[in-house]
Amino acid sequence: MPWEPKDPWGKKNDPINDILRQAKDQFRRFMPHRGLGTIILVVLAVILAYQSVFFVGPREEGVVKRFGDVVDTVGAGPHAKIPFIDSVLLPEVQKVHRIEVGFRTDPRDARRRHQMLPREALMLTGDENIVAVQFIVQYRIKDAREFLFNVNGMEQTIKKSAEASMREVIGETQIDQVLTTGKAQIQQDTHLLLQGILDQYEGGVSIEAVQLQDVDPPQQVAAAFKDVASAKEDREKLINEAQSYQNEIIPKAKGEAAQMVNQAKGYAQARVNRAEGEANRFLKTLREYNQAKEVISKRIYIETMEEIMPNVEKIIIDKHIAERMLPYLPLDRLGRTGKAGKAQ
Repeated sequence: MPWEPKDPWGKKNDPINDILRQAKDQFRRFMPHRGLGTIILVVLAVILAYQSVFFVGPREEGVVKRFGDVVDTVGAGPHAKIPFIDSVLLPEVQKVHRIEVGFRTDPRDARRRHQMLPREALMLTGDENIVAVQFIVQYRIKDAREFLFNVNGMEQTIKKSAEASMREVIGETQIDQVLTTGKAQIQQDTHLLLQGILDQYEGGVSIEAVQLQDVDPPQQVAAAFKDVASAKEDREKLINEAQSYQNEIIPKAKGEAAQMVNQAKGYAQARVNRAEGEANRFLKTLREYNQAKEVISKRIYIETMEEIMPNVEKIIIDKHIAERMLPYLPLDRLGRTGKAGKAQ
């Protein structure tokens, strides 16, 4: 047999053919187990279906990303996406989120607070006094795309912006107002200022409320400030009581004065009417008197005597008979009445 050089890439020693041969052997070996292949196909189909559908909760908004770029935002319910290519973020847009500034709440017990954080809480007032301000910020996500992608670390940005806004408002307010009557105005001003800052950042956030929790002076002068605050509260209380008494007594006095004036006017009108009536009666009597003087004179005399002597026993005798009568003294009546009748 003639000598033939050994070809390392010949058909017998070809490594590619060896790989194909081994693959064929493996395929023939698994061909009888068709059930396993079916299971694999079903699993792959389930995974593909799972990757093709996503669900958005009632308080969420779905933000769909494709190759890192936002392509759509969807509301609550089931939605489809391209498997293994699209990714979905689900921020809670209906939830009221809470940020604490100046203190931290114990996550295991919301009623307990951790110790105050001086670095966040201590602020300088407009009259150069130091106060410790602890407050919370409540916000909602109004634009999920802006919230997720316009600002890096949006929650920390809200916190720092809230602290800066509060410091600016406190820095323009006197300490008396900070500790007593100016808290509502401070909350409102901080709310507006913070919302304006976040709108400039296009952070997609709506500030729901800014609520002061504790506003206290430094511990070294806390007792003195409490005394001052108590005195001011007492002053306000006394002022309110005085105003309340004033509001009560003035209308009452005005009512009594109006009643007295009305009574006086009524009495005056009654006196005038009575006087006019008497004057008219006198004028009528005068006219009648002028027409029959003798009759009217006798009538007036009799009526006058009836008025001035209603209870006196009287004996009326004709004057011609009286001239011939003796004086009469009723002694039998002196013991009973103590008075003597007068005969006329």
